[in-house]
Amino acid sequence: MLLLSSQAHAALDADLVKQLASDDSDEKISAIARLGAMATPDSIAMLKALRDETVYVTSDGRVLLVEADGDATDPVTGERLPLPDGADNITINNRLRGALEAADAGLQLLSPDVAVRRAGAKALEQAADVAQLPLIQRAMAGERDTATRDSLELTASVLELKSADPKVRRNAAERLAASPNAAVRPLLAALAEPDAQGRYAEPDGEVRAAAAASLRAVNARVKRAEYLGNAFYGISLASILLLAALGLAITFGLMGIINMAHGELLMIGAYSTYLVQSAFRHYLPAVLEWYVIAALPVAFVVSGAIGMALERSVIRWLYGRPLETLLATWGISLILQQAVRSIFGAQNVEVSNPLWMSGGITVLGGVVLAWNRIVIVVFALLVVLLVWVLLNRTRLGLFVRAVTQNRRMADCVGVPTGRVDMLTFGLGSGIAGLGGVALSQLGNVGPDLGQNYIVDSFMVVVLGGVGQLAGTIIAALGLGEVNKFLEPVAGAVLAKIMILVVIVLFIQKRPQGLFALKGRSVD
Repeated sequence: MLLLSSQAHAALDADLVKQLASDDSDEKISAIARLGAMATPDSIAMLKALRDETVYVTSDGRVLLVEADGDATDPVTGERLPLPDGADNITINNRLRGALEAADAGLQLLSPDVAVRRAGAKALEQAADVAQLPLIQRAMAGERDTATRDSLELTASVLELKSADPKVRRNAAERLAASPNAAVRPLLAALAEPDAQGRYAEPDGEVRAAAAASLRAVNARVKRAEYLGNAFYGISLASILLLAALGLAITFGLMGIINMAHGELLMIGAYSTYLVQSAFRHYLPAVLEWYVIAALPVAFVVSGAIGMALERSVIRWLYGRPLETLLATWGISLILQQAVRSIFGAQNVEVSNPLWMSGGITVLGGVVLAWNRIVIVVFALLVVLLVWVLLNRTRLGLFVRAVTQNRRMADCVGVPTGRVDMLTFGLGSGIAGLGGVALSQLGNVGPDLGQNYIVDSFMVVVLGGVGQLAGTIIAALGLGEVNKFLEPVAGAVLAKIMILVVIVLFIQKRPQGLFALKGRSVD
């Protein structure tokens, strides 16, 4: 019985505990990693004492744990004794604190909660120690969650690259070929490629060959992920340009109005969203997550009403005078910006994403398709569909198409062209307000919000063909994709300049754009 009692207390190895008293931080970090890998009640208690800084070292190098009552316990023998005079506690610096966090991450792998295990596996990807490899392998064997197991397999392979056995290193390098994580590329490159002096860090040729093959596979996968990411964000940008340019295409095609205040109608839609969000926070906090749905009709009505008021008060007197219209709408844009500054202030206001639009989908290991952008793409498609139905299946749409093709003839057959102008301008302005709702979900809202999109909107309209819905869609998609693929190569500013030059050259050859209007007035 005495022998069994002694073995029960001597749960921690004396040499391992003695490492904690070393003056060498590397020795302490190694001991902490080994304690975490043991995952026994005694090792866990020792790690907790280290975090609480209740581990003391006596003058003769003995390590003791100080209890709450002030007495000390020897973690090797289990003996309780008063804390000797002159004993100093082990101070935890940043390096030791990082080692303790890595040890805690390893212990999280034993949790019954899958979210805790997944978080621990992710943390180990950044700070795992070779001593934790047995614990990681043991956790992998019983892990059923795919994401956690994939993360553990990646960590285990990275740790096995440090093995003394060339066969283990080669197998680890081969497994990393399937890794979706771009962070393994430097590790594989260090094994497969020579340094500046032509020397290899990896002495075994087979390991170098396996690392080189895995590096090529990972590079190809990362390149595909980059293409997918650029394509997705190009579609996202195209949806924003489409919402911004759709209303402009309708009004420009119908009335020939160069509306420089169209960007401010986007801004008004975004501020309408901010007001709806504020109202929901104060009066309907229980359904705050759905404020965006309520903001859509509000933004459409507010922007559409302002657009109709502008058409009736200013623009209707300037038909057929493009220069005066341009100057007048530019002045209106300045007035609207200053009005917003006077009401809301010059600083940006925050419009937060609802929870159902937060986060994203991770594909190919590293490309995150944000939910807010996915929703905006779907929303833009729905708006285009509704506009198409309105223009092609309603009486107002028939009038709009008639006035667009031949205003004088439409007037002669009884079409109320003045009312059609007002309603169409209101429709285009309301669509701009819907675009403002979408923009509010991608960033902060400020008085200058619309100025960032007015030039791009005109480029979409001119490139697609004035008044042409299909041309607007294709032009927005093309400009969005080209812009996103050019930005990594040429930079954001130079990419826009290059696109503008190409559009100017295109318009020189085909002034009517991608799709030409049909009608005698065009001739």
